[in-house]
Amino acid sequence: MKNIVKNKKVLIIGMGKSGIAATQALLKLEAQISVQDTKRPEQIDPQLISFLKGKNVKCYFGCVPENIGEYHMLILSPGVSVDLNFIAEAKEKGVEIIGELEIAYRIGQGKYIAITGTNGKTTTTTLAGEIFKAAKRKTYVVGNIGVAVISMALTADDDSWLVTETSSFQLETTNDFKPEISAILNITPDHMDRHKTMENYEAAKAKIFENQTEDQYLVINDDDPECVKLAQKAEAKVVPFSRKKQLHFGIFVKDGNIVIKNEKQEIIEICAVSELRIPGAHNVENALAAVGISYFAGIEPEIIRNTLKEFLGVEHRLEYVDTVDGVRFVNDSKGTNAESSIKAIEAVDAPIILIAGGYDKGGEFDELINAFNGKVKQLLLIGKTAEKIKQTAEKLGFSDYIVCNNLDECVRRSFEIANPGDTVLLSPACASWDMYTCFEQRGEHFKSCVKGLSGA
Repeated sequence: MKNIVKNKKVLIIGMGKSGIAATQALLKLEAQISVQDTKRPEQIDPQLISFLKGKNVKCYFGCVPENIGEYHMLILSPGVSVDLNFIAEAKEKGVEIIGELEIAYRIGQGKYIAITGTNGKTTTTTLAGEIFKAAKRKTYVVGNIGVAVISMALTADDDSWLVTETSSFQLETTNDFKPEISAILNITPDHMDRHKTMENYEAAKAKIFENQTEDQYLVINDDDPECVKLAQKAEAKVVPFSRKKQLHFGIFVKDGNIVIKNEKQEIIEICAVSELRIPGAHNVENALAAVGISYFAGIEPEIIRNTLKEFLGVEHRLEYVDTVDGVRFVNDSKGTNAESSIKAIEAVDAPIILIAGGYDKGGEFDELINAFNGKVKQLLLIGKTAEKIKQTAEKLGFSDYIVCNNLDECVRRSFEIANPGDTVLLSPACASWDMYTCFEQRGEHFKSCVKGLSGA
């Protein structure tokens, strides 16, 4: 543990999971803490307010501090934009602006595995974490996956591995963060409401390897031109993976098998693609990435092989829910952008009744509709993007849609429409923030609606 914040004046912005965890950790390190959130006091959990007052934490709920320049450091939660006026003012006055991932890295110990990408982060992080645990490494699976990095930073020691899912929001507020192994799974347009341009989005993703040196590793998707382009800027040893072609070095599919070709040009067979228990071509890519991360972290191929063959996937990502009267229900609430939902459609057998829509992150839906390709027979829409997706569908000649008021109505009407053998797929292609606090809550609601159909 490195106490670099004792007696420093720190403002923590955003009282979600990471903000609360950062507050708790920095209080232990005797920093002078203030907290800020756009919510008014009556919208904040009373127990949290009681805790903060008991620790003499200054609270700015529904307002901002007047003397923003008096702080040594602002720590932003991932959902907080660096473009907010009072944050820009603090930066102009010389206040350091960082995020929860960065402060966790600075005050904690352990070796970091950092995984990013537009899609597949959670599955790859979970799978890599399982491999590390199987290898008896002291492992913490943290980050955008739902466990604040800083909540484990003070627990980790030099022998610990923090397998970390990192979003563009978390990476854009890093300065010193330096993982032993980083991975970029893919890059497609996402969060344009926040980043404004693809150049900004890619620049945030590139920060994952910015401080890595030639004795460290960057695992990248060699089938993704944007990943290949970004990797050209890296000093780390680049480890490519490919589902589509054989490589001179890296991890790829050969004769139906996942193999490693190491620096000695030795071929190491891991397992057959058919032995994976997570469906879809995108999950083959996630498995390839996890293999690369684990192998170059020094884990034995046999341990990697066994874990891959046992891994069943993650909740809310192509999660089988139930079959009711011959109709299959699949929860892909983690599908929060068009590219992710396209991969879900590709992975699920037709005919599909697709439930989509939600918070508008500024993306377009042409590619989503074009990916229906005869597999999607009906589209049910909810949320703020319902009209936008409807208009795109009409423009592209798809007219079998229904706009619903809520998810309960979507599930009920999809069941009425479905025939035995159909799959009702919740893969919204949008974030959940217009109707839910998170994609997990949306997925749980979907599962409860399905349970109501079966009478379970």
